[in-house]
Amino acid sequence: MKLQALVNHFEKYNRLCVNDIKEIMASDDGITSKEKDKSILLYSVAGKPIRGRTKNQKVLINESEKNDLLFALGPAGTGKTYTAIALAVSALKEMRVKRIILSRPAVEAGENLGFLPGDLREKLDTYLQPLYDALLDMIPYKKLEKYIEEKVIQIAPLAFMRGRTLSDAFVILDEGQNATYTQLKMFLTRMGENSKFIVTGDMTQVDLPKRTESGLITAERILGDIEDIYFVRFNKGDIIRHQVVSKIVDAYEKSESNKNRD
Repeated sequence: MKLQALVNHFEKYNRLCVNDIKEIMASDDGITSKEKDKSILLYSVAGKPIRGRTKNQKVLINESEKNDLLFALGPAGTGKTYTAIALAVSALKEMRVKRIILSRPAVEAGENLGFLPGDLREKLDTYLQPLYDALLDMIPYKKLEKYIEEKVIQIAPLAFMRGRTLSDAFVILDEGQNATYTQLKMFLTRMGENSKFIVTGDMTQVDLPKRTESGLITAERILGDIEDIYFVRFNKGDIIRHQVVSKIVDAYEKSESNKNRD
């Protein structure tokens, strides 16, 4: 039992120090004080605790326990995607799901995939790199490679979701503001048994062609009153990147507000 507790601890937290071993061996239930701290989702590869750091990150974590479909909406730098991926990795480590599926619409700001060098796989990997970056912070490189090879973790453009039923999975659609009405409807109807879906998006950064409405706008109107669906609205107060990022967001908001008044 204690040996299994040691293995479980390492699997969940990516580390097992001398103090952890002593605490597990001395406890009756093999549970450390670290595990009893429910605010910690998991530990990073560097050994740092990953938990909700802002009000709305904590709301996203709490509501994920009650709802099967969540929308995390708000500006860049608020940790929407990172927190969602931490929830997914935690669920996988605790065997509440069998796989993680991460996706993004293949729409980019000012460029298209054809502009990028390499074959299709290399082009897609470049576009999906932000998702890999978050995973690499939480899962050791070799283990992540194995998960991807065995399709325990799948990272693919939104178009690759068509025709699938995603069961026993934690599924995240990042940059959801760049999904059209049809694409978002297709994605949301992929949900199978024992699945958790999170859609992240920033409505101020829509890169769709002109006169193409973001599916995220209509989703909020159509799905807002449905039980088991929850919208978490992040704001400038949740920005945890460099302190200048919140000032940049504020400046752009003021500029766009002035344009709308003119």
